[in-house]
Amino acid sequence: MTDTPVIITMGDPSGVGAEVTVKAMATLAPQERARYAVIGDRPTLERALAACGLNLALADHGEAAPEGALRVVHVPVEGLPGTFGVLSPACGEASFRYIEKAVQMTVGGEALGIVTAPINKEALNAAGHHYDGHTGMLAHLSGSKSSWMLLASPTLNVLHVSTHVSLKDAIGRATPERVRDTIRTGHNHLRRMGIESPRIAVAGINPHCGENGLFGREDDDQIAPGVKLAQAEGINVQGPISADTVYYRAHSGAFDLVIAQYHDQGHIPIKLIAFDTAVNVSLGLPIDRCSVDHGTAFDIAGTGKANHVNMLAALDYAGKLAASKR
Repeated sequence: MTDTPVIITMGDPSGVGAEVTVKAMATLAPQERARYAVIGDRPTLERALAACGLNLALADHGEAAPEGALRVVHVPVEGLPGTFGVLSPACGEASFRYIEKAVQMTVGGEALGIVTAPINKEALNAAGHHYDGHTGMLAHLSGSKSSWMLLASPTLNVLHVSTHVSLKDAIGRATPERVRDTIRTGHNHLRRMGIESPRIAVAGINPHCGENGLFGREDDDQIAPGVKLAQAEGINVQGPISADTVYYRAHSGAFDLVIAQYHDQGHIPIKLIAFDTAVNVSLGLPIDRCSVDHGTAFDIAGTGKANHVNMLAALDYAGKLAASKR
């Protein structure tokens, strides 16, 4: 057993989180499995194992257990529906408590980092926890003022200036300072991951970066000044570059990271080329967290059909983060 594991939060108990977690864990050798512990609901994990036809022992984290057993930190929550595929405030409450426990363990040095299975935002808010998703919740629980969403894949990495806000609000949030801070955050992260001088491109916010004001002045007045601020810090960054070409150039090897101005501008290209392998990584937090980049999939939850490839990718990235920390 590894004394300080990477924590996996099970996500919404009615979703595919338990299923992709046990499937991924079942593919690992016993000594690899010992590097992880799952925070969630033990009966749900048992139902997921049965649905997938897996014979994997579960054991309480911190207790003596057979070699190869999956360690579980059981967090009891009243009112769980006990079935997959339903929207439930109790499941939203459970999702929150699993994350809360994971943050406590990681901040306290009991875990190296967190890998999160998907939550349902509607269930989370129905339970009274009003966050836009994992990233905002983690920032609040860890006491961080700012956070960013990185989507990482083998050939394309995208960091967002803003994510779960309206397009109108996203334009307003793309201030020179926020653009600079996003560039700086991406630069520091890629250096941590072993790239000495990351090549960063900043996507424009308007078609053709506004064509010198013909299609809007946001690129000239907000994005370009932010790029110059980052360049003044010695960061290897270019932009703004028209968003209709920058992702192809990065995917082809010209850049290590693209700064996207808003949610869909970054999500669409990376999900097109790396739907099963892209990993969601939270930057700017005092703890390490990465996640699968898919939802709860209530329509197939409990059927044994959920694909665990993305969970394996998230676990691999978490391992790299843990190694860099060491």
